[in-house]
Amino acid sequence: MRECVLKNPWVRSAPSKCIFTLNPCRARAHAHRVITYNTSSPTDSMRFTVRATFWIAAVVTNAFALDVAHAQAPRVPRFVRADTLRGTNTAERRWWDAKFYDLHVRVNPNDSTISGYNGISYKVLVPSNVMQIDLQQPMIVDSLLQNKTRVEFRRDTNTIFATFTAPQRVGDVNSVTVYYHGRPAAAKNPPWDGGYIWRKDKSGNLFVSTANEGIGASLWWPLKDYTADEVDSQRVAISVPDPMVNVSNGRLRSTKKEADGYTTFEYFAAEPINAYGISVNAGTYAHFSETYKGEAGDLSMDFWPLAENLEAAKVQFAQAKPMMACFEKWFGPYPFYKDGYKLIEAPYLGMEHQTAVTYGNGYKNGYRGNDLSGTGHGLKWDFIIIHESAHEWFANSLTDEDAADMWIHESFANYSEGLYTECQEGKQAGAEYVIGTRKKVINDEPIVGSFGVNKSGSGDMYYKGGNMLHTMRQIVNDDEKWRGVLRGLQAKFRHQTVSGAEVEAYMSQAAGVDLAPIFSQYLMTTRLPVFEYKRDAKGFQYRWNNVVPGFNMLVKVAVDGANPIIIKPTGLWQTMAGQFKPDAAIVVDENYYVLTRRY
Repeated sequence: MRECVLKNPWVRSAPSKCIFTLNPCRARAHAHRVITYNTSSPTDSMRFTVRATFWIAAVVTNAFALDVAHAQAPRVPRFVRADTLRGTNTAERRWWDAKFYDLHVRVNPNDSTISGYNGISYKVLVPSNVMQIDLQQPMIVDSLLQNKTRVEFRRDTNTIFATFTAPQRVGDVNSVTVYYHGRPAAAKNPPWDGGYIWRKDKSGNLFVSTANEGIGASLWWPLKDYTADEVDSQRVAISVPDPMVNVSNGRLRSTKKEADGYTTFEYFAAEPINAYGISVNAGTYAHFSETYKGEAGDLSMDFWPLAENLEAAKVQFAQAKPMMACFEKWFGPYPFYKDGYKLIEAPYLGMEHQTAVTYGNGYKNGYRGNDLSGTGHGLKWDFIIIHESAHEWFANSLTDEDAADMWIHESFANYSEGLYTECQEGKQAGAEYVIGTRKKVINDEPIVGSFGVNKSGSGDMYYKGGNMLHTMRQIVNDDEKWRGVLRGLQAKFRHQTVSGAEVEAYMSQAAGVDLAPIFSQYLMTTRLPVFEYKRDAKGFQYRWNNVVPGFNMLVKVAVDGANPIIIKPTGLWQTMAGQFKPDAAIVVDENYYVLTRRY
């Protein structure tokens, strides 16, 4: 066993002693996986024992016992060195800040290969001469050049370590160019299983795209594949065989006809961009555009359907404007006015590629024609247009520092679906949509994943995370204030990478409510709060059970059919005095994502 110090994960403040029976390099990743503790106060120092045979948190307090009926069996994580190299800010990454990528790629659909180079401009932060550059196997590095001089390198799994002989002085901005080629991994089930997608459209034309969230951009191009370090801008020059057209991120700067029957499409993203958002989209496209009069001025909106689907796209893509109006209302100005907004047809369901949102929902409303909420509301709009576009705010402008906090992307994007329903049909309809998605929550493992190993948590980050945010709206109990929290979050962290802790702290401060125990409950355990109550001679007794220490969430209830009131249960029994009918009950407002049990 190895002793270390971490912050109390329930309050993320005072340091606490912890004991791990895990590999110490996994300590940070598992510090959030609490098995037992010996304190009844969330602010006390806490001693944790984490066992390698468990994956999720099971919380036991001396105030009450856990109800395990609503959680599934935990899973054991398995990590290897490549995971650590991919997900950790290693010494070979920390000394340099990526400033600009100059990416040039030639796409060869005939044999599913690519070749090209990436010029990496970086600022030296601390003295060092060994740089980590990520490029996954089976891609092959041909050479590295700095100042026209070859740089020696070695490969370690999916990583290249380059050793510079030229001085790397603190404050200097240098560059290194990586030349490479190979056959990148093909996606088997995109976008969930990432890679290159080599397809043909219905007319038999070549149709090529990329999708690599999670697995990483280094699947097909060399870079610092570390979420917390975004470049300030990027060139994306993609060469494809005629008559294909490629559409990528940012704005098209030029097209160049090559002598060998290829055309190079040069795009430039002028604003900070996450690496996984860089994409190739090559096919037989049609194009039309509109201008949206938005909060920050005129926003160009460009639409790129396959030519064979142009008429269907003109109808379906009309939803993009009301989407933009709704999300600017709730989240603030679209984050990338300089680079514009594009909606591009792709040979898979869709992905939130920055300023180049991809679409493959078959020109149907709902999610592939289905309503995920089961309420009917989800069939009144196109899921991919709404959900993936919401990621322009939550994923692309405000980006998680570590995949463990991917809930920052998906919980808010899921929540945006209910907000869009509200924009279209009213507040009640929006609430019904969110509540309807609860049946998809499985509580298999915590939403917060493992830090430092590129491991996100449970898929519950979608529906459970969205319902957590919906519950917080009820706690704030002031819609304009809640809207201010969401807009303020975007304004404060615009074009930045952030941790979950930063998001949580800001939302608590802006809301004027300590939301920390609520975040901990929904993100870091697999258990839903249980509102328990019972009758006694004086009236009712009530409390929270199945909750983390310090959980004292406000909740709206109706007692014996009377008008709703707001109460503040804790983990201890409280009394609600009064004369009630023998069969009287306490009914919790369904907008709170909790369970109810009567003794």
